[in-house]
Amino acid sequence: MNPAEPEQAQPVGFRTDSLAESVMLLLGMALLQRVVGFVRGIFFCGWLAPEQLGEWDMAYGFFLMAAPVAVLGLPGSFGRYLEYYRQQGQLRTILRRTGRTCTILGVAAMIVVGCFGPWFSQLIFGRPDRAEVVVLIGVVLLLVIAYNFLTEMLTALRMFRMVSVLQFLNSMAFAGLGVALLVSWHHDVTSVVVAFGGASLVGGVVGLLWLRQAWKALPLDTKPLPHGQLWVKLLPYAGWMWICNLLYNLFEVADRYMLIHYSKYNQHDALVAVGNYHSSRIIPLLLLTVATMLGAMITPHLSHDWEAGRHEAVARRLNLTLKMLGFALYAASVLILLGAPFLFGVLLHGKYQGGLTALPWTLAYCSWLGLAVVAQNYLLCAECAWLSSAAFLGGLLLNVALNLWWVPQHGLIGAVWATAVAKLTAMALILICNQRLGMAYDRGVWSLALLPIALGGGPLLAVVVLVAAVVVIVRSETIFSKPEKMELRRVLGHFVRKLGIRLEPAPAALEAQPAPGNSAS
Repeated sequence: MNPAEPEQAQPVGFRTDSLAESVMLLLGMALLQRVVGFVRGIFFCGWLAPEQLGEWDMAYGFFLMAAPVAVLGLPGSFGRYLEYYRQQGQLRTILRRTGRTCTILGVAAMIVVGCFGPWFSQLIFGRPDRAEVVVLIGVVLLLVIAYNFLTEMLTALRMFRMVSVLQFLNSMAFAGLGVALLVSWHHDVTSVVVAFGGASLVGGVVGLLWLRQAWKALPLDTKPLPHGQLWVKLLPYAGWMWICNLLYNLFEVADRYMLIHYSKYNQHDALVAVGNYHSSRIIPLLLLTVATMLGAMITPHLSHDWEAGRHEAVARRLNLTLKMLGFALYAASVLILLGAPFLFGVLLHGKYQGGLTALPWTLAYCSWLGLAVVAQNYLLCAECAWLSSAAFLGGLLLNVALNLWWVPQHGLIGAVWATAVAKLTAMALILICNQRLGMAYDRGVWSLALLPIALGGGPLLAVVVLVAAVVVIVRSETIFSKPEKMELRRVLGHFVRKLGIRLEPAPAALEAQPAPGNSAS
């Protein structure tokens, strides 16, 4: 945002965070969380048998898919509309009404899952005899819904300090409870599911306690909000977000469900294949989580600019964000690929060789999905969420079709290939839809978005492509333009000052001296 353009007045005692502060918080807390998540993932892989790891992967995929579906996507609309209703003086009303609605829907989802245990067991695990685990999954689902509601609300209010604290507490609690239960209780999926639910409970309780205090600082409503006016505006957007979340999450779990239900593996081997797949996604999913957090974090800021009529500023910000994210994801993927033999051979004791084979393509498709999640912000601001849904639907259909073709022939690696092609397609469709709505891309965005293809060629090719990309970025304006490089230097300088590092200017006497070979004039 231009410093000359002030943010709208904030209520006393209710502090939001700027975009630069938000990025700093994101990077710092995400780094800590990723370290915790990595250690947790390695521990789970070491203590669980591949079949049990596969069951946890399927249970987590169900949480990922069912939580937003159960509440009709209502929390997903917060990033777009809480700012609007705050400016209208109706913030408290929308929070109360959506909170009550999500509570009722969450309890209903828990009851349905518990009452139809064998059916959900067959759906999730490919076998009907895990109904007792499904009942536990239903209870945990309610806790996950509550935690997600709080984090979505706080993110939309741009209170990233509290969001970062809650997410860090959740990650630490999941790791601590998971390790404790696996060591002292059951060495199976039950311990991990209980730990996941406990972590959501810890985050939810802390969030609610804080919210009770922060509620007093929320601005008082200045005018009534009729139910019809609220739901007529909110539900169409929430409905499209519901569809988009469903398609996105189906996109995330479809390949594993295809392995469970349509491969030539028996029940045991299918879960083992999913366990190997899970091991290949431990680090790539951490990269995707950072990209998803970034996408959610910038939504309120872009929405604020959009509501103020600064559509070109939205496009400019998003364009630069996609370039920085694309390069960062590829560079991180190359480093991970170089360290993969140590990870799978030493830390995992050669237990998941199938995961090592799949790793290059899981890194690639997580990068593409991360870019797609961030890029769809333009569609959300333009209130064209249905186009994002259409892009994910196209990718999902392609994913299912390719899985039906490749999984019976190639097994696990066939599922990974199918998912990679599908997610590349979905990302491209979202970028094209943005262009149709007026967001101009230069070739730098597309060049960086396609870099992960080189990961499939192995570490050597990936390193060569990375070095070439760095040379092009530094020595030309093909990828980052001159104004973009100036903006990056400005932001970097802001971060350095925030960290308390002083950059001393060059001595005046030296600055006054002409460069060698130039005249004094």
